[in-house]
Amino acid sequence: MDEKLARKLQQVGERFNLPGPFFNYEEIHMGNVNRTYRADYIRDDGTGMARIKSYLVQRVNTYAFRDPVGLMNNIDKVTEYIHAKRPKQICLHYHHTNDRETYLFDGDEFWRICNYVPSVTYDSCDDIEIVRSAAEAFGDFQMILSDFDASQLSYTIPDFHNTRKRYQTLIDDAALDPVGRVESVREELDYLLGVQDLACRLTDMLNAGELPLRVTHNDTKINNVLFDENTKKALVVIDLDTVMPGLVAHDFGDAVRFAANFTEEDSEEIARTGLDLNIFWAFADGFLSQTARMLTQKEIDTLALSGFVLACELATRFLDDYITGDKYFNIKKPGHNLIRTRCQIALAKDMLKKMDAMDAIVHGCADKYRG
Repeated sequence: MDEKLARKLQQVGERFNLPGPFFNYEEIHMGNVNRTYRADYIRDDGTGMARIKSYLVQRVNTYAFRDPVGLMNNIDKVTEYIHAKRPKQICLHYHHTNDRETYLFDGDEFWRICNYVPSVTYDSCDDIEIVRSAAEAFGDFQMILSDFDASQLSYTIPDFHNTRKRYQTLIDDAALDPVGRVESVREELDYLLGVQDLACRLTDMLNAGELPLRVTHNDTKINNVLFDENTKKALVVIDLDTVMPGLVAHDFGDAVRFAANFTEEDSEEIARTGLDLNIFWAFADGFLSQTARMLTQKEIDTLALSGFVLACELATRFLDDYITGDKYFNIKKPGHNLIRTRCQIALAKDMLKKMDAMDAIVHGCADKYRG
């Protein structure tokens, strides 16, 4: 155990008034941005017997999230709204300090604490039922917030899914070439710039008023759903840092980009990377079972394309981070962001080949649940 880190976690817990002595922690490797720990405390179970009570403690990456206070205000509004509508359902709850804030900024680091839900997650999965259950959870998240006023939420990451601006950032940073890496990624740059207009279609449709803004999760990877270890049923959607107004296609596209890839998103097995139509079908069916009746026809028409759009958009982000020195995403080895870029490009290429089949699946599922 890192004693310095243990003392820090204990001090953070004290500021959030967590009862009972702190005695242990374990880092949970989830996501590419924040640092997450399970902090364990000893509690009296009411009969004089000791029991372990765990909390999820996170140090928020304020380089990635430049407005962490606005981020926590969004999360607080959304989680309280969900809890009010479904008080008996498992949901996220963020603890408060003595100042009634859901966060602690101690001058150097930004911390938050929420309830720990015993569960399992899946970084990748070929189990159709798990995929469908995750899709239902993300679809239900959309449905439960369908009557939430999205104007209450701030854009904590401006232009997060503005693909046009993502591309422009990449173009500008490639021109600057701050760490001298551009010459080694010309092939990746050329491909992404060659499909720019198609990749930006959702942004263009939004700007033209053709698609409605909704409250969206904006990071719908399957590992952002907690599952019951025994039943493998979805328990709760987590990682609400990017909850903002957005397009339903962003949530759908990011989910299938992650779940329906034959490989993980940082795989070096480029020849294997591509879209698994069976997984895509399972996700589309689960998601549309919850959302088909509320979506507009144009929203449904964009779902198949959305996977390609999100793969390209994320490729631009990974590549931009690589070009600028790996400042945003956590990396585990040299060239990690470039590996991620190449994987997303390979997936995007395969999605284009399968676009007609994807579109037929989406419309078939929508028709089934619309009756």
